[in-house]
Amino acid sequence: MATSPCSSSGVSSSSSSAGLGAEAALEIRTRSVEQTLVPLVSQITTLINHKDKPKRSDKTLQAIQRVGQAVNLAVGRFVTVGEAIANENRELKEEMSIACIEAKRAGETIAQLTDVTNLDHPESDGRITIFTDKTGVVKAARLLLSSVTKVLVLADRIVIKQIIASRNKVLATMEQLEKVSSFQEFVQIFSQFGNEMVEFAHLTGDRQNDLKDEKKKARMAAARAVLEKCTMMLLTASKTCLRHPDCESALLNKEGVFHRMRLALEQVIEIVTDSRLSGENEMAPISIYTSIKEFKQSQKTKDITEDLEVAILKTCQCMNELKRELHHAATSLAADLLRYHADHMVLKALKITGVEGNLEAIAEYTCKLSEQKEQLVETCRLLRHVSGTESLEITCIHAEDTFQVTGPQIISAAETLTLHPSSKIAKENLDVFCEAWESQLSDMSMLLREISDVFEGRRGEKRAYLSLPRPGKHNANLKALKPVKLDTEEQAKLGKLGLELHLLTSDVDSETEKWEDQENEIVHHGQSISSMAHSMYLFTRGEGLLKTTQDLFHQAEVFATEGIKLASVLTAFSDQLEDDDTPLLLLEIDKLIPVCQQLQITAKTTVQGKNATFTKVDTCIRKTKGVMTILSQVLPLSCKLLKKCGTGNGWLKSSHPWRENRLQTNTNDDSMEGKTDAFGIKSLEHHVANLTFLESK
Repeated sequence: MATSPCSSSGVSSSSSSAGLGAEAALEIRTRSVEQTLVPLVSQITTLINHKDKPKRSDKTLQAIQRVGQAVNLAVGRFVTVGEAIANENRELKEEMSIACIEAKRAGETIAQLTDVTNLDHPESDGRITIFTDKTGVVKAARLLLSSVTKVLVLADRIVIKQIIASRNKVLATMEQLEKVSSFQEFVQIFSQFGNEMVEFAHLTGDRQNDLKDEKKKARMAAARAVLEKCTMMLLTASKTCLRHPDCESALLNKEGVFHRMRLALEQVIEIVTDSRLSGENEMAPISIYTSIKEFKQSQKTKDITEDLEVAILKTCQCMNELKRELHHAATSLAADLLRYHADHMVLKALKITGVEGNLEAIAEYTCKLSEQKEQLVETCRLLRHVSGTESLEITCIHAEDTFQVTGPQIISAAETLTLHPSSKIAKENLDVFCEAWESQLSDMSMLLREISDVFEGRRGEKRAYLSLPRPGKHNANLKALKPVKLDTEEQAKLGKLGLELHLLTSDVDSETEKWEDQENEIVHHGQSISSMAHSMYLFTRGEGLLKTTQDLFHQAEVFATEGIKLASVLTAFSDQLEDDDTPLLLLEIDKLIPVCQQLQITAKTTVQGKNATFTKVDTCIRKTKGVMTILSQVLPLSCKLLKKCGTGNGWLKSSHPWRENRLQTNTNDDSMEGKTDAFGIKSLEHHVANLTFLESK
């Protein structure tokens, strides 16, 4: 690899926001590391801000002392977990230990500097001077932020190491699969491969959601989509090759799948390590959308003459007209093409003629499929120019690549079936590749809607990609984890419920738009919750990104977690208020938490059978509707309270999704010592999160 895994994380600008720039010039690229630091920065800022007002009352000083002591206590627990991680990962032990020692020392220093008992008490006016050693306070705060960040970054490197190790296991098993010569051996190894892919999907899914960069998120989603679809292709292509070992087209078909999976695995590692395995610089895709965007930024260039400015403005107007015309042409062409191929006549003909063993007919239809492939590839290229966002641009590139690769694979699979028309395995293999083609057409239809939404200024659906099946309660195999889709009758039953949910999302969206500060944390969570609810509504119509019941259940679980995070933020907000309406807010919070917890339990509950699955879907939608009903009441009430309390709550502007539910049962702190979870960072978040709820008035 070109760079080490440690390059993917580092110190962010969050520390400098408090005037405490860290010495290390690294960059944080994941939300978990960044967001775990935010409460610490907030509390230290509270302490540092007092230096501008040296005279404080006894009550204020005692509050400051509690903050300082609580910071020290939380850092101590944080260090305990960091040391446990160091003991489990020898290669990072020395670096982690040094960072932990620095953090502990800085925490103790802050506690000493905020200790009222160490200060003189002038009796003249009953007021006390604090922070006379201004330099010492700033130095200790800087050291604390720097050292805590180092611990988090080192823990993040362990996550990257796990992903790389998981990828290596998958690659090693793939090499074994390529060399097998018997069905019995293949079945045994593929079972192992399936479990390894599930593990890899789980690790990369968490990482994808953790990435801050939307372009990297989109690239990760594309790579994981390839691995998802290719897993089943690899199964049937390998089986076909084993049944017909002398068939050249079957071998070509299998090699194509293995090659594409290896490229996807490499892309995942490139993203998580922030490197190019080939040692080459990544070439940014060229599109009219990007070029126009860059040109319109050039308007703000300084020292520009009046005539040139007028010329640029006129050119920008022309570009806007060009963009509109190009968008209309591209989307109209794509829509017509998707409608024309909606019946999948060429694929059906390939299946029929393949079973008949008709070589002349198969040659005719493979030519038609090649033409269709070229049309779709060109359309994807055209859509890329009008995509509207960088992440959608990457999705267009992924769609183009998928059609480019899958077309020839279908042809080789069809040729194999034509040469062996009675082969059930060859027929199954062609079916799998045809399904992948149909799935990509469906994805392209959704992509077209998203591009139109962005262009017309409508809220685009969040692309929370849900890939390979996650490990089940009993580590079930791939077949057992196969998700199902709702049939037409089930969609009809959910119609009224889905419509009610849709109306609630519209109400919530309307309420969020009324907030003057769109960066407010409450608005941020509200928009995220509403976006996920909208995805679940689309599922009831058989549309959107949630294709299967398994997708819906996972989305419901994430939705519930986001609801609990919002409840925690609202609780912290209510603590800052002194208003007669505060009890109303607390009442809504008390409603929100149990509904979200019930939805979590429902989403995680394992069910079997069609009726039980539908009942679970119905319950998830109803619970989601309940959360949205509460949210539609909470948002206007919170907005009203925020306006009453004025501008003194600037802390609401930053995002704090690490917050834990304060009303849940507290975890025994002693039980956490010496223990870490699979990712390391989660346990660290647990202790740093304690800083969030300290009183700092």
